[in-house]
Amino acid sequence: MTQELTNSSERKSSELMPYRPQIKVPATYMRGGTSKGVFFSLTDLPPAAQVAGAARDALLLRVIGSPDPYGKQTDGMGGATSSTSKTVILSKSTQAEHDVDYLFGQVAIDKAFVDWSGNCGNLSAAVGAFAIHAGLVDASRIPENGIAVIRIWQANISKTIIAHVPITHGEVQENGDFELDGVTFPAAEIGVDFIDPADKANEGKEEGGPGMFPTGNLVDEIELPPGMFNNSLEPRKIKATMINAGIPTIFVNAEDIGYRGDELQAAINGDAKALEMFESLRAIGAVKMGLIAHVDEAESRQHTPKIAFVSPASSYTSSSGKQVERSHIDFNVRALSMGKLHHAMMGTAAVAIGTAAVIPGTLVNLAANSGTLMQTGIETDIETDIDADIETGIEADIETDIETDIETDIETGIETDIETDIETDIEADIETDTKAGSQADSVCFGHPSGTLKVGAAAKQVDGQWTVTKVSMSRSARILMEGWVRVPDES
Repeated sequence: MTQELTNSSERKSSELMPYRPQIKVPATYMRGGTSKGVFFSLTDLPPAAQVAGAARDALLLRVIGSPDPYGKQTDGMGGATSSTSKTVILSKSTQAEHDVDYLFGQVAIDKAFVDWSGNCGNLSAAVGAFAIHAGLVDASRIPENGIAVIRIWQANISKTIIAHVPITHGEVQENGDFELDGVTFPAAEIGVDFIDPADKANEGKEEGGPGMFPTGNLVDEIELPPGMFNNSLEPRKIKATMINAGIPTIFVNAEDIGYRGDELQAAINGDAKALEMFESLRAIGAVKMGLIAHVDEAESRQHTPKIAFVSPASSYTSSSGKQVERSHIDFNVRALSMGKLHHAMMGTAAVAIGTAAVIPGTLVNLAANSGTLMQTGIETDIETDIDADIETGIEADIETDIETDIETDIETGIETDIETDIETDIEADIETDTKAGSQADSVCFGHPSGTLKVGAAAKQVDGQWTVTKVSMSRSARILMEGWVRVPDES
């Protein structure tokens, strides 16, 4: 009997031999804004995963727990939502005048796929803090007390981000009283500046067509195939603003697709037909933006572009039960990420929202009434100037030409003066009012969890709009640090 037990034990031991023990990789689990992700220093990764490719993707998929046909990511660090299925890799910067290089990977939940096509704006708020914790920032750039200005190179999209990280006694300050809708507890405020976030006209199509507006238009039309909207047998044309700022984003009017614009997640994410419509809009828009060649390619590019719908400001109850008053916001926005309505707002989408809001004529701008107000302002100025010019012109001409034919002067000279003055005033008013859109401005919009204020500085040069900076406040903190363990499948 003893011999049989010994033989059985040896067989089991022999059977277990092919399975290697798990490997452990230094990692930090962080919240940034309304997202969470697993952060790595590049040099801490296994050698094969320190370069882009299949080995890196396989490691990150296993860390997060994907692909998971159950959609729960139970066997990994992911939280089964687009906001919590994220990874970040940081290293000392290879770029001049930058402190750290930041690479973001959006991990699919039910597919074996890591999307590297864009940035995560929310986790951008955690990058500076992690870089300091990990010793990636030169000590001379970190004050004993105050704000550390961390210069981040966003490697996915080749853009600069500036994080303003609070420091107390030489360490990152994480506790504070800053409240962010979509996050339960207050924390220290971190200012994040997205520098020159829009695509340039002379840049390639890696992140869309050339320019901030890849199609060359502020508003286009996307034609939905028959059956995609209210089971209509006819195709339906939907107005859309397609912009590449922060992240490629497609904006449509809520009313045009049958929504109010104040919906919460349950109204969208439980409606398979609605999600199919949004994905169709996203795929067709992606082709128009030059991101993909055919709509079928959208399935393997879930992170970009984003699809969002906008509406004029209205009061509603947020997902936390907080009342959002119409008077406190400029407009409402709802955005989808990885095929689902986001519980709050993606940081990169907020960059696109802030940019589009200050550019006259976009659907976002019109929802905020900025375009209407700008035009009204010009018309009001012109009417005022006309009244003043008529009065001034008549008085001046009568005094000057009192000994001549007053009737002729009134009919000819005054008309000429008035026409000249009006043309000058119109040009001045249009230039002045248009320049208002080129100055730093901010908007506050409503999203499912509450509100978000975004500042944007846009300007028009040679007929082309560009944005120099978009700013917002977020918060971030370390949730756990140590090692993450994954099976050794090498």
